[in-house]
Amino acid sequence: MANVGIVIVSHSSKVAEGAADMVRQMVGDTVPLAFTGGNSEGGLGTDVAKIIEAIDSAWSEAGVAVLIDLGGAETNTEMAIEMLEEERQSRVVICNAPIVEGAVIAATEASSGSPLDIVKQTAEELSPQ
Repeated sequence: MANVGIVIVSHSSKVAEGAADMVRQMVGDTVPLAFTGGNSEGGLGTDVAKIIEAIDSAWSEAGVAVLIDLGGAETNTEMAIEMLEEERQSRVVICNAPIVEGAVIAATEASSGSPLDIVKQTAEELSPQ
């Protein structure tokens, strides 16, 4: 069975890449992982098209958990999810957890084969708020 995928969305490409690097070092390649950061001009912000690409890259039949940093990232991630095919929308969730700690905890849980709802719950419960 496939593991839940993890997507990291940050306003900063460096933050997104750094968080993804931590996840890779902690869980290896057992979990589909993608990240995106920055706007289409290369500055701070998020881009709906890039978020869709990241979700597609980390796609798993088990679902995808998305970790976000700031409010705009949440809004754009929600828009990206709404733009997915209808049958995929219900298999993508946004985790209300700090981006770095949440991504590491979510990926660790996902690497054990846990379903999407448990990955989300664990990230939200175990991450310092």
